Amino acid sequence: MARNKEAMVLLLDVGPSMHGVLQEVKNICSTLLVYNRSDEVGIVLFGTKGTCNDLAKELGGYKHVTVAHDIKVVDEGTAQTLQNLPVGSVPVLDAIVVGLDMVIRKFGNTKGKRRLCLITSAQHPLRDPPEGSKEDQVDTIADQMKKHDIKMECIVFRELGLHHNAVMEENDRLLYQFRNRSVAKVVQVDSPTSLLGALKTKNVLPVTVFRGDLEVSSNFRIKVWVYKKTAEEKFPPLKKYSDKAPPSDKFASHEVKVDYEYKSVVEPDKVVPPDQRIKGYLYGPQVVPISTAEWEAVKFKPEKGVKLLGFTDRSSISRHHFMKDVCLFIPEPGNTKATLAVSGIARAMHQMNKVAIVRCVWRQGQGNVAFGVLTPNISSVNNVQDSFYFNVLPFAEDIREFQFRSFSSLPSSSRPTEEQQEAADNLVKMLDLAPPGREVLKPEFTPNPMLERFYSYLDLKAKQPDANVPPLERCLRRITEPDPDVIDQHKPLIQNLGKSFELKENPKKKKARTQDRLEYVGAGDQVKSLEEPSLEKDGVREVLYPPTENIGEIRDSNPVKDFEAMLAKRSSSTCIQTAIEEMQRYTSVLLENSRDGDNYQKALECFAALRRACIIEQEPQEFNQFLRKIYERLKGRDIANFFQLLSSKNISLISKEEASDSDVTEEMARSFYLKQEGASQ
Repeated sequence: MARNKEAMVLLLDVGPSMHGVLQEVKNICSTLLVYNRSDEVGIVLFGTKGTCNDLAKELGGYKHVTVAHDIKVVDEGTAQTLQNLPVGSVPVLDAIVVGLDMVIRKFGNTKGKRRLCLITSAQHPLRDPPEGSKEDQVDTIADQMKKHDIKMECIVFRELGLHHNAVMEENDRLLYQFRNRSVAKVVQVDSPTSLLGALKTKNVLPVTVFRGDLEVSSNFRIKVWVYKKTAEEKFPPLKKYSDKAPPSDKFASHEVKVDYEYKSVVEPDKVVPPDQRIKGYLYGPQVVPISTAEWEAVKFKPEKGVKLLGFTDRSSISRHHFMKDVCLFIPEPGNTKATLAVSGIARAMHQMNKVAIVRCVWRQGQGNVAFGVLTPNISSVNNVQDSFYFNVLPFAEDIREFQFRSFSSLPSSSRPTEEQQEAADNLVKMLDLAPPGREVLKPEFTPNPMLERFYSYLDLKAKQPDANVPPLERCLRRITEPDPDVIDQHKPLIQNLGKSFELKENPKKKKARTQDRLEYVGAGDQVKSLEEPSLEKDGVREVLYPPTENIGEIRDSNPVKDFEAMLAKRSSSTCIQTAIEEMQRYTSVLLENSRDGDNYQKALECFAALRRACIIEQEPQEFNQFLRKIYERLKGRDIANFFQLLSSKNISLISKEEASDSDVTEEMARSFYLKQEGASQ
């Protein structure tokens, strides 16, 4: 059997205890078939009224077990069998033996991937074996599964709140005996949604991404193997299909092949051969050609290996910084020294609440380096070794900081009250999917709704080409929509949130009329507009400025308000920088045009607003450089009183205590004006 092919036998319980979820069983198995179109699949039903299997014919017994579909490549008959599942009345678990017998008869001792998929409620007793105990029978079956390298997945469905009796406990013990013999995986689910996600559609053969040394120091290395623990399940690659081939051509592949031709700009009719082409990269308006040989010469080619850089507290590594897939570091199989070394380090890290920072290059000549964290994974099972989980950490260029304005920067009328804040906090807490005692939508039992929807519709279109997209199924609605039980349980919190906030209709904003945007300033007023147009009439100056929501520059009428409006606009990634630069320009002109300190008060307000904004927006360097430059430019003029005014209002450099990106200490900020005066003298 090919490496990527698999033989699988579905063992489906159709007894009374499964009648409520038979539709979900059909859905999950149909999706499984679409995933595994090239695999060989057999279907065994147990709990049926009739009996149809080879063991019953040859040996007797094995009643109410029906082989509904022999092991063969998936076809329309396989799907049709699943859609016509009978409803049985006497469920038994002899299907395991029947399924095992089917696989052995079909493949014998040949190698390949084979598995049994058992879906049952396990609520009815096993029949007593002719010889020995039930435990002995399980051991005999497990020995045969090991001998023929057959694995089994057992999915036990029992609704939440169901009372466990002695029969169910016995069945669970026998199924877990398979697991203890390392031939089966047992999963218990309590809802149709969990049932849909419990059966894995595809078994991925684990492949190491690295085999080599974990270098702790120059003279201490540990042999480790690294596997991928998780991987993103992606949509299948969709190929272009052509219907241009004649229907009579049985060997037509219907594939669409795309060929590209490169032609010279000078000679449009001439095709440029591959050996005369070179890649070009835009650098501004210029195209820079870089050959393959030049690329190879400048490529970063690190040496293969994993190096330990150091240890740090677990609390210093944020969970939201983890990137990409998770890997598992295990000691080299069969290497006792490596096992002891990994276990010793892992347990010491766990005891001290530490994690390790490592630098990884998985392959020789790899172009990129993985920088990540090792978290100890202490095993609670005797025959399972201690190991490490590896998560990739971001470099500085990978981090995107999203700064949000604090409520304290808003006017008092716009700030939420304590009652409103508490109502919002309670709403967020209500949305917790892992409340104490119960976890909703467990990741290991929750299928990807997009993939499930895609494959389900693909299966429908294969049968009915003109079929429309069906409505969302019940199980997928439980994943994509709010849980009704959670909503009902926290209904008072939701109602309280609505009562805490007054909802008002947002009226349509009309364009402001010209007369509504006039500001009359007395003729004797010394404050002059820097750039805005004005009309002089009868000793009264009329100044026009646009409404706040359309502010694009700082106006003389209310510069601080205009600056805050520009900050709040955020229509592009450069809005913050533009607003800061505009405020700096305005403040500089204001001071340069000041006569006898007439603009000092307004300049002081602008400086305070600019400093406050640079702290909130994490741009301390912008303010600090501006303050230094304007001091250097104006220190020779009669403007010392203004800087004394700034000093008296504690408007100095932004320190590291106020903004983490600043390179100014609190002492440097406090003594800025004193040092400048000393340097001037």
